Amino acid sequence: MNAPTSHQDAQQATDTGEALNSEQATSVAMQDTLLTPRFYTTDFEEMDRLDVTSVREDWDKLIAQMESDPNKNHFRKNEDWDKVDWDGMEPALRKEFIDFLISSCTAEFSGCVLYKEMKRRGTNPDVVQLFHLMARDEARHAGFINDALREAGIAVNLGFLTNKKKYTYFRPKFIYYATYLSEKIGYSRYITIFRHLEKNPEYRFHPIFKWFEEWCNDEFGHGEAFALLMRSDPKLTRGHNVLWIKFFLTAVYSTMYVRDHQRPLFHKALGVDPDWYGQTVFEKTSEITKQVFPITLDIDHPRWMKGLRGLQRASIKVAGGKKRGGISGTTQRLGGMAQAAFYFVSIYTIPSKKHEVPASSLLQPAY
Repeated sequence: MNAPTSHQDAQQATDTGEALNSEQATSVAMQDTLLTPRFYTTDFEEMDRLDVTSVREDWDKLIAQMESDPNKNHFRKNEDWDKVDWDGMEPALRKEFIDFLISSCTAEFSGCVLYKEMKRRGTNPDVVQLFHLMARDEARHAGFINDALREAGIAVNLGFLTNKKKYTYFRPKFIYYATYLSEKIGYSRYITIFRHLEKNPEYRFHPIFKWFEEWCNDEFGHGEAFALLMRSDPKLTRGHNVLWIKFFLTAVYSTMYVRDHQRPLFHKALGVDPDWYGQTVFEKTSEITKQVFPITLDIDHPRWMKGLRGLQRASIKVAGGKKRGGISGTTQRLGGMAQAAFYFVSIYTIPSKKHEVPASSLLQPAY
């Protein structure tokens, strides 16, 4: 495949509802904004020094479960994979659904790239083994989504992404917080959609949703691993680091809310109200994260939903200014960024809910 077309060309195609080709899809995946999945790098030597001795019993149980590879044969199309009428799909829905698939594929592959690099650089047998297993799972997920995209006549060039996409450096502890939350909120998102479609199969407009249960169980297990990594070093969840935990909780939740509200037709086709969906996912994720984080966000606070809606409006303003261009566009974009900062601070300063962290963190998917 040739190098992707420019981001501008890809954006123009998505804005007009024009069907993307593979080069444009790869260009969309290459984008780096606050709302798009990123590729990360970190201090691999520091991560290699992790010592899981203090959580060895739970660690060995989790690794044994992952090594058993319960989903080895899951990510394959079978008789349950219904034929998809891409040409007959309403163009605006097709656009939003493809955007969802590209974003999901990029996020899954981002984890694969990070985990493979840790495995390649590591010498700590516990760490190397874990990241080998997680890279295996994420590669399957990304490949499966890409197979679904191929039916629409496009695919993301994952090899090109590996070599050309910008990498963001995060300190190891930030990798733990962000990736743990990404895996756990991914579980909560997928299982919420899966359970909803179990009860309302008439809204299942694509067969990939049938694969969400086992898929999100992989995500859950990965989150368990990062929970144990953080518990192996208690200072990561104490003192000033609690403020960082609150920051990442706020950032991950608010990013999800804004991004989901950019796909109204996708959620309408699923029969899901984005506000209900967001709160349901936040409730599940908050309950799960009590296993390792000493705080949860107060998502019932009066400023919570008001702040999220403010962030959504600010995001629209920023995007409009960027598209408009020129001095007036820049002014609009900067104004939107200032509004976003205001609403983010408003959410972040809501008092947290504190609780005692349990002696053992290991959980099983319960939703």
